[in-house]
Amino acid sequence: MKMRPGSVTGFLLCGKEWTDGEAMEIRSPWDQGLLGRVTIATRQDAREAVTHAAASLRRTRALPRWKRKEILEDIAATLIDQKERFAQLIVAEAGKPIRAARTEVERTVQVFKTAAEEAVRLGGESIPLDLSEGNEGKWGLVQRFPVGPILAITPFNFPLMLVAHKLAPAIAAGCPVVLKPAPQTPFTALALGEVILKSGWPEEALAILTLSNADTAWLAEREDRIKLVSFTGSAAVGWALKAKSGRKRVTLELGGNAALIVHSDWKDLDEAAARVAHGAFSYAGQSCISVQRVYVERPIFQTFLWKVVGLAGKLVQGDPALESTDLGPLIRASDAERVETWINQAVKAGAKLVEGGLRNGNLITPTVFSGTRSGMKIVEEEIFGPVVTIEPYDDYEDALAMVNHSRYGLQTGLYTRDAGRIMLAFRELEVGAVIVGDVPTWRIDAMPYGGVKESGLGREGVRWAIEEMTEPRLLVMGPM
Repeated sequence: MKMRPGSVTGFLLCGKEWTDGEAMEIRSPWDQGLLGRVTIATRQDAREAVTHAAASLRRTRALPRWKRKEILEDIAATLIDQKERFAQLIVAEAGKPIRAARTEVERTVQVFKTAAEEAVRLGGESIPLDLSEGNEGKWGLVQRFPVGPILAITPFNFPLMLVAHKLAPAIAAGCPVVLKPAPQTPFTALALGEVILKSGWPEEALAILTLSNADTAWLAEREDRIKLVSFTGSAAVGWALKAKSGRKRVTLELGGNAALIVHSDWKDLDEAAARVAHGAFSYAGQSCISVQRVYVERPIFQTFLWKVVGLAGKLVQGDPALESTDLGPLIRASDAERVETWINQAVKAGAKLVEGGLRNGNLITPTVFSGTRSGMKIVEEEIFGPVVTIEPYDDYEDALAMVNHSRYGLQTGLYTRDAGRIMLAFRELEVGAVIVGDVPTWRIDAMPYGGVKESGLGREGVRWAIEEMTEPRLLVMGPM
């Protein structure tokens, strides 16, 4: 896919690029340069995509497991060969620094490799049914079958990997997909779609549509042939989409204001501070598990705070295409303006701005706050910017309560060497995962990933996503 200024690229439908119709401009978040234009799909296009997806289900369901594995392995091999091409696409349209973009491609390769392995592990079980008199000779066979056509909706912040988290398990499960990528980052998804179709996945079983948000919600509400809606994005949009989706299955991977506890028994504070700086500021904080709230036991609070501040001040901001850049721009000017507003509101409300807090275009300097309190947006809401709050605590159970004082619950990090404290946190924290010895930003793509409360519904991670995309069916056998 060439990204010449002024070029028009269509959405993918049955392997063809559709270039007729209204187009929208895609611009670089770094310098606002025109990257290209994409055709906006219509409701009629969406209906046609669903018709093809529904018709292809018999074919995708019948694909033998070895064939699904082969397709997924071929996709992974192509991504390895085209690593730099995809990394440059991510830099151009997402503004992600080049080193982080290459890491995203590498992780995406692993997602497809893992899906290839899981495709041939997808099995079932036999169960005895002669458990009461009169059922002699009866037994059951349980197997999982693809749930049907999937509507997948992905955000801008990981424009390759989060698309892969929808498409790779769908291929392994045998489900057709209609994908709606983020409007800021369609080129990466379209390029991946081309790779998937060239690898042997049926053309009618994948559509990538640059739909408006309103038309996507309309599709989720009106199209009963869609059997699963899989959404990654903001909590407000995700829960509203679930409310419109009727009887369809819905999985939601939403946001949060991820917290971290640092107890004084943790010896390597330099390593912990470095992980906080990485977790809070990498990709300008535009991650749903970016470190946003840090609670540090008081005896080490000042030492830890200034270690993080020192690291924040050394990070390099600028052009994401440069190898030296640590932090690039936020995706849109409106997002940078919002983060700046929240920072200024916190200062006015009495929070102590320890580091950063400046905006230059779409850039926000790495920002550290202390002296915050409940009610401030930088504490209560998902800021999705390079901002972290660091506060002291005296009692460990109070720290657990502060973590739980959130309507979100995605992941929490925990630095302590005490097994009792670890198990107490595991029991008490209202989150999808507790990460011991690291920040909540840590994720490996094979693990079950998702949150509770307003942070989501269901789990991703290849094996668990396959379970969401399949349903068990029972065959009962008796004497013949």
